[in-house]
Amino acid sequence: MSGDPLFDPADFRIPEGVAHLCAGGEPPFLLRHDEAFRRYAVNKSNGPAGREAQEAEVERVRGLVARRFGIPHDSTGFVSSVAEGMSMLVESLDWQPGDNVCLDPDEYPSLAAPALLGLPDGVEIRPVPVRDPEAVAARMDARTRLLAVSHVSYLNGARHDLAALRAATDRRGAMLVVDHTQAAGYLPLDDAAAADFAFCACYKWLLGTTGTAVAYWNRERQPGWRPRTAGWYSLASQARPDYGARPALRPDAMRFSRGNPSYVSLYVLGSALDYLDGFGTASVRAHVQGLTTALLGRLAAAGIASTTPADPARHGASVCVETPRAAAIVRRLEAEGIYAWNGRGRIRVSFHGYNGAAEMERVAAALIRHAAAG
Repeated sequence: MSGDPLFDPADFRIPEGVAHLCAGGEPPFLLRHDEAFRRYAVNKSNGPAGREAQEAEVERVRGLVARRFGIPHDSTGFVSSVAEGMSMLVESLDWQPGDNVCLDPDEYPSLAAPALLGLPDGVEIRPVPVRDPEAVAARMDARTRLLAVSHVSYLNGARHDLAALRAATDRRGAMLVVDHTQAAGYLPLDDAAAADFAFCACYKWLLGTTGTAVAYWNRERQPGWRPRTAGWYSLASQARPDYGARPALRPDAMRFSRGNPSYVSLYVLGSALDYLDGFGTASVRAHVQGLTTALLGRLAAAGIASTTPADPARHGASVCVETPRAAAIVRRLEAEGIYAWNGRGRIRVSFHGYNGAAEMERVAAALIRHAAAG
């Protein structure tokens, strides 16, 4: 584990004296994004030429995303959020009574809620323990239409074996849908292209902002997919429409964008990816997992249990501690200048490249002290 931060903390809006350990919730903003906002404002104000410049930035950012995720450019699109993308997918499928969808009982609502609220009567939501791919395979059957899973759990920081889950879904002819939000930005996404569909919010480790999420459509595995809803931007032709005929959709993953994409958040995402490209993903992973592993060791030595797996191959960039006192402890940490995350009965400490060993030691000492205080 390197003692110094990998990124220069001065590149970020981090309050003086604060240990900012919230990458899994809201990381600090890059100062360079001021220029991204300025470029967007200039282009938006520049008439037709400005709109052409905005579209050029959309295509540039698609290329950056495609390279980072290891997916084809034409399979890369954008939605406003993971929940919107999952909702579009759920509503697009021809569900039949007796079908089922598999989800982990602790799955994040952006994947679960569209299924829970959007599926017709007679379609089952089947709970499966995604940390155990063999148990998942045993729970699936010939009527399983899809398995939806987060690459890394928001709740406990556990990393899931996407290759094994892909094999389990293939055995049943089911789709694999993945949310990379808690992984992208520090983990190599070697298995991203194996999903049938994938989504990813961009405001966490990718260092972007809300308003844009990545949408991946595996056109080789699902060549006939089409959403049931559309808008002007997702249509193949921008000519005067003929509503007497069913309009054709864009042939690529930009059919996910029914209306104008969030240009301003794409400018910010492009700025963020340009920054991250200055650091190898393997280096970022090694750095943040060095910090998570060290914190897990410090807590274990103090007798503080974590729900995060200790093995670096099985966890992401967060360390989670379940306690009924989570909200109170996180408030006390904030008063001490340590920003951590509260929610759902657990404290979550999330590292990124702007953190170093001193901050890991600082939060470890604070958590041990608060645990001892009772």
